[in-house]
Amino acid sequence: MKYRNTVEFQVSGDYALFSDPVTRVGGEKCSYHIPTYEALKGILQSVYWKPTFVWIIDAVRVMNPIRTETKGIRPICYNGGNELAYYTYLKNVCYQVCAHFEWNENRPELRQDRNEHKHHNIARRMIARGGRRDVFLGTRECQGYVEPCVFGEGESAYDDLDGEIAYGFMYHGITYADEAVLPEDTGKMTVRFWRPKMTRGGMIEFLRPEQCMEKRHIKEMEIKIFHQENFCGAEEFGDEEAGL
Repeated sequence: MKYRNTVEFQVSGDYALFSDPVTRVGGEKCSYHIPTYEALKGILQSVYWKPTFVWIIDAVRVMNPIRTETKGIRPICYNGGNELAYYTYLKNVCYQVCAHFEWNENRPELRQDRNEHKHHNIARRMIARGGRRDVFLGTRECQGYVEPCVFGEGESAYDDLDGEIAYGFMYHGITYADEAVLPEDTGKMTVRFWRPKMTRGGMIEFLRPEQCMEKRHIKEMEIKIFHQENFCGAEEFGDEEAGL
């Protein structure tokens, strides 16, 4: 389903690392085979974001074959020195992403910045320019590149997939206090989980954050308040950026 403020883009890179939290306990990392909701949301926030709204990732399309590569890494130890660890990355990745934004109802103080047309135009221009900040595919050493696309067009390595591929119990993302929708998540930091499936065409449709019923509250959390001294809305962009 597309919305009037939908954005579509393609993100690609030589490597990606969407870490499975279970594999990080021993200091080593192994990527999920597909990107997480939180990773794609982070990419879009690097392209363009304001606390006035929340990005909702609707779907992702896997374009290239899923391949992995294991590398020997020497990460820095907390107490100094280095240790040897093996990281398993995804290799030569490319994804099409479809998303839209909704107003953050937990921030009534930013109501004056709710200009849908302006934010949508700025977001599309930032996608065309590759984003406002550096884009990473799961972790900083995996540089990503963003460009506009038409979601669903082009060939995917999984266009001839019969049936579906289930990925089991998987990390979805984090709900922070300022983005909480459900009453039980108010004032808390919440980790969400879900059970994704990839269908023909490499298509994966995401649950909305509030639809994830498997979750865990991590800690109490307060909402940061924005005001004129620490917030600049869409007005920071001139008429050229807003497409007016």
